[in-house]
Amino acid sequence: MPRVDVVTAVPALGPDDVLAVPVGRGAALPAWLTEESAPPVSPELLVGALADTGNKGKAGKHTSIPIAGRRPRSVLAVGIGEATMSDLRAYAGVAVRRAQSLAEHGARRLVLPVDGPVSPAGAEEVRAAVETSLLAGYRFRELSTAHPSRLETVAVVAADAADPVVVAAAEAGRICGSAVAWARDLVNTPSNVKNPAWLAEQAVDRLAGLAHVTVTVLGPDELRDGGFGGVLAVGGGSASPPRLIVASYRPPSAGPEHPVLVGKGITFDTGGISIKPNAGMREMKTDMAGGAAVLAALDAAARLELPVAVTAVVPAAENAVSGSSYRPSDVVRHVGGRTTEVLNTDAEGRMVLADALAYARLELGATVLVDVATLTGAMKVALGTRTAGLFATTDGLAEALGAAGVRAGEALWRMPLLEEHLDLLDSAVADANNAPGNPGGTTAALFLQPFAGDLPWAHLDVAGPARAGSDDAEVVKGGTGFAARTLLRWLEAGAPVEPPEAVLD
Repeated sequence: MPRVDVVTAVPALGPDDVLAVPVGRGAALPAWLTEESAPPVSPELLVGALADTGNKGKAGKHTSIPIAGRRPRSVLAVGIGEATMSDLRAYAGVAVRRAQSLAEHGARRLVLPVDGPVSPAGAEEVRAAVETSLLAGYRFRELSTAHPSRLETVAVVAADAADPVVVAAAEAGRICGSAVAWARDLVNTPSNVKNPAWLAEQAVDRLAGLAHVTVTVLGPDELRDGGFGGVLAVGGGSASPPRLIVASYRPPSAGPEHPVLVGKGITFDTGGISIKPNAGMREMKTDMAGGAAVLAALDAAARLELPVAVTAVVPAAENAVSGSSYRPSDVVRHVGGRTTEVLNTDAEGRMVLADALAYARLELGATVLVDVATLTGAMKVALGTRTAGLFATTDGLAEALGAAGVRAGEALWRMPLLEEHLDLLDSAVADANNAPGNPGGTTAALFLQPFAGDLPWAHLDVAGPARAGSDDAEVVKGGTGFAARTLLRWLEAGAPVEPPEAVLD
């Protein structure tokens, strides 16, 4: 990722700089460009280039203008539309990626003005620009022998950059962007490297040194002693035993509320004995994206020193095929005693989440529960690949998370928890079965709900947006770290379970 600086004015430009020019609706150019006595690029040249390329300022639409013999050598005219927050992310994301593509030709710094046409960018705009610059510039190259040239710096330009509130927002953007990038690294690491023990080691290495953070890892013996039947069943077929990762942040300033974030941590999913076809397995290194998201949210909360106690719980297992794999028709007993009849071993995510939710409620003193999981293909069918399904037991929690998602730039859509489908979970030999059928997203949530008990509980099914097939704004191909920013915004607001008073545009 590039380093991101925030400055108050367009700096002196050199031959290795790329200048981004935000273009508003109707091909409107920013005032600083048209009012300067010696602008860094000719407004007349820009107007002509925009007309020639049909760039009328739609958010993300771009026109590259090489300028021979001038500084900077390249100008990127990028649409910013109506300058909404989503427009700003599209503008910044496209500018960073286009500048990144020029790095092999010598580009080292992108100058990225973000002030609006009427007023300077505020704290939220600067934070979004910083986050987007980091995340759009992210690439997973840890295991690659090739090291292409990289954009080194993004200079976000905002007239109010020296304002203490804006400075704090920029730092929050850096911390959040770094945490999400860590989540992406965890998700993108291939499963011949990534197993439950490796994931636990990564959490310990990154989190254990932070103030007021403790990380506990339960191994197979502790899981057996604790009654984690679901985690042990799912992980039983693998040569890499399961783990439970419990990371807690509890600052002295925290109140009595204790939100617990639970994330699915399946480090690879073959489907087990109910085995997936080959094509269905190719992306299954990303099946622990929910676990990565909750760990990243806790990481950012601790680094921001938020005055809220929060715990992340990640049941980590590899769902493999062997003589010790769990089977269809098995009956599994979870933490707390509830039992499940296994009808499909590929419905493994809910099996491990069930244990973790019950553990958080019964042993960790949770006051509110939120889980995140790449749980059902049905959610991708219903909502596509950019929107997560949100299930919640209270309207207040659903609205608070929805508002956090708006602030984070992550789309959530509330789905119904319809009791009319409860009979689909019936089992003659257990409290429920694990594959009740369609509507798959809803019945999966209904399966999980009893493990949360009477606590306020929300379930985020991120099967679509947890991984991306192409770049778009701050999202890059591969693991996205989706939900980490939403959870962080929710924690910044105090982890409310009541409706927020206002939602940003």
